[in-house]
Amino acid sequence: MRPSSIDPTPSAPTPNDYALAIDIGGTKIAAGLVNRNGSVVQRLVRATRAELGAPAILQAVIEAGKDLLDKANRFGLPVVAIGIGSAGQVNADLGAISYASGNLPGWSGLHLSEEVRRGLGLETFVDNDVNALALGEHHYGAGRGFQEALYIAVGTGVGGAVVRQGAIWRGATWSAGEICHLVIDIDGTRRCSCGATGHLEAYTCGPAMVQRYREFSGSRDKLDLQQVADLARQGDAHARHAIAEGATILGTALGGVLNVLDPEVVVIGGGVPEMGNLWWSHLENALRANPMPGPARVALRRAELGVDAVLSGAAWLAFHRLGLV
Repeated sequence: MRPSSIDPTPSAPTPNDYALAIDIGGTKIAAGLVNRNGSVVQRLVRATRAELGAPAILQAVIEAGKDLLDKANRFGLPVVAIGIGSAGQVNADLGAISYASGNLPGWSGLHLSEEVRRGLGLETFVDNDVNALALGEHHYGAGRGFQEALYIAVGTGVGGAVVRQGAIWRGATWSAGEICHLVIDIDGTRRCSCGATGHLEAYTCGPAMVQRYREFSGSRDKLDLQQVADLARQGDAHARHAIAEGATILGTALGGVLNVLDPEVVVIGGGVPEMGNLWWSHLENALRANPMPGPARVALRRAELGVDAVLSGAAWLAFHRLGLV
């Protein structure tokens, strides 16, 4: 029997325990073996296959988990639990998906922790993916030392998480931090992944900036954000405009959020900030233009853990729920 099939609440945990961490997004599923220091020692990435619906997504999750548990067995790594960060609103008490947009069709209502526990044989804990990113950065990365924080992830979509008094604040209906659905244009026609129009995500996520470049340039080429960023670095005015617009809109919207929450720090991660100052400078300029002097001076940090942030945070969640951290 492999070590990953041991009792989910071992009687004699050791400092060398590992968690199987899984990050479920609309385009990819990442999984990793993570130690109690938040270090990812083994990882893999699979396509989500979201267009095939919830059963296919769940199958991809189980297959990725089995592959890593087999690796843990070969290397003699004791895996004590599973932590998952999933896109969508998550009831963290039940490990269930309260709501998911069209990026994960059929995901709403799924009791994810039960399904994964049944498939992999380990105690499983689930939270929203940006909450998991926040846990990772808060305990192992850019958020260390701050008790009041706002975490933002910008990639295929846009998400947020709020830390109050050192703990994730999930809200009364598990919806806290869902900045993607802030209405920023009441007459807007750009459609959000939820189906509504005028929402922040539809103006500021990676695909939105790519679409904006096509509108500005008239291009019909199939491009991704990296290609648009490359064009911007080469001096393409349409690409630079599309990126600057998306960053400025996000920075302006975050200014309003800061006026409500008044955190000590804002930590921003995800794939979009990887463009560097091409994007970041416009975001910061818009955020600093906030007329409220306190929020305008908020500490602004780039996430430190990169693509591993959700994995590290999901692992911390599992260790914490078992009383190991």
